[in-house]
Amino acid sequence: MPTRETAPVGAPCWVDLMTSDVARARDFYGQLFGWTSNEPSEEFGGYFMFTKDDVPVAGGMPAMPDAGPPDIWSIYLSTDDAEKAVEVATASGAQVVAPPMDVADLGKMAVLIDPTGAAIGMWQPNTFHGLTVLGETHTPAWFELLTKDHATATDFYRTVFGWDTSTLHDTDEFRYTTANQGDDQVAGVMDAAAFLPEHVPSHWSVYFAVEDADAAIAKVTELGGSVEQPAEDTPYGRLGCVADPMGARFKLLGPNKG
Repeated sequence: MPTRETAPVGAPCWVDLMTSDVARARDFYGQLFGWTSNEPSEEFGGYFMFTKDDVPVAGGMPAMPDAGPPDIWSIYLSTDDAEKAVEVATASGAQVVAPPMDVADLGKMAVLIDPTGAAIGMWQPNTFHGLTVLGETHTPAWFELLTKDHATATDFYRTVFGWDTSTLHDTDEFRYTTANQGDDQVAGVMDAAAFLPEHVPSHWSVYFAVEDADAAIAKVTELGGSVEQPAEDTPYGRLGCVADPMGARFKLLGPNKG
């Protein structure tokens, strides 16, 4: 399984959930993925950690009034200089949602809206390095930007986060770019202009690895969640899209059936 001490600069390094029902979210993800979670911390605004085998795999927090969609998964990219990254990002057309701020001695965070309308966080680690295990069952396995302006998005992330990119497909039917760290692909950018509805902005998605995508989807519905897209075999695995009982969307990645 992929493990690391810290994420390379520009790579996704953390995910967290903003939820309108903390207790139900802790129960839902606990039953779905076998995660445990600590008690929300008053010091950090009700923030809490989901862990798997005592390893942090995601964060959670109560939804804040007037902070956008109340139930959403967010992705953070690693940076070694949040102040500089925000400066470059704003010069490249991004809007700042949360300016760089220290989170105790854990690190420094910021949140932006990229020039194509997608929210993205950044994390400059200090004592907390974020995700150290990827792709293991019930941990984050892939990170993907669905954007309505593919060219602008890829230019932005190359400029701000130093992405080295490769084009996997480049047709009007399917346009997809990956961000790479050496031989490893760390994130993807999909041209979604042809299929995202007008009212749905560009956005990032997280995929969680599962042993059986269909069984996981059945469990989601059993626990009160919903199915956004049934599982189907693809060249990259069997993929499905679901939402938790409060409406936060995420994706599942399991082995193909065929």
